[in-house]
Amino acid sequence: MSSRPLVLLSNDDGHASPRLLAMRDALARTCDVVVVAPEHEQSASSHALSLRKPLRLRTVSPGIHAVDGTPADCVYVALHAKERLLPRWPDIVVSGINNGLNLGQDAFYSGTVAAAREAALRGIPALATSAHTSLAFESVAKASARLALSLLDRHTPGRPVLFNVNFPKGWTGAIRATRVGTRIYEERVEFRKDPYGHEYLWLGGPGVRHEKNAGTDTDAYDEGVASITPLVLDMTSEALAPLASLIAKDLGTETQP
Repeated sequence: MSSRPLVLLSNDDGHASPRLLAMRDALARTCDVVVVAPEHEQSASSHALSLRKPLRLRTVSPGIHAVDGTPADCVYVALHAKERLLPRWPDIVVSGINNGLNLGQDAFYSGTVAAAREAALRGIPALATSAHTSLAFESVAKASARLALSLLDRHTPGRPVLFNVNFPKGWTGAIRATRVGTRIYEERVEFRKDPYGHEYLWLGGPGVRHEKNAGTDTDAYDEGVASITPLVLDMTSEALAPLASLIAKDLGTETQP
């Protein structure tokens, strides 16, 4: 068995994405890498699992496998297919490089982030990485690999950690620790007709902007700085204690937050 770290690599752009292959090449210099990625693009698929349809697994080439499902499906299959795909439990999971950014609330919709989150939920350190389409993805892959290995070196076993990394247009080479910002999209529903006269809907508009908010990933992006944002897995709000007090007051029930 190899003594090198084992990396499970996935994405939401598909197994043939040149950005994923660049990420594999960068990691393979110091790690053993197994790719399990979607058969086709699955952008904005979030954390969906295919529980009501059969999935097909295909080996594309040695160490590269395709699943005709979501990014979360891919990581789930890789982790639970025993030795069919992985020789052992992976030391780290990397997702990306995504073709485009996953800033702010994009993390809720992103298949790239979801693939990493699927691993983090099981205590595996995980990193999702995304980059502006104008960047040379080989340089992004090298920087992402360094971040992933640094994360692995400092990881406490059994402690779930999930990081979301974004490389902006005109990247200066700097990297900053950030919190989640806000992306303000042009939101709309456009009604159209197909060639047969049947109506269909197209969601969303092309415009997006950020408001100034110091310390956020969106601010870093606007300044040409790459961002690395730690994401939480415990989604419990800080409003838990006030909610418990409200219940006790209104319902006469003693509660413990």
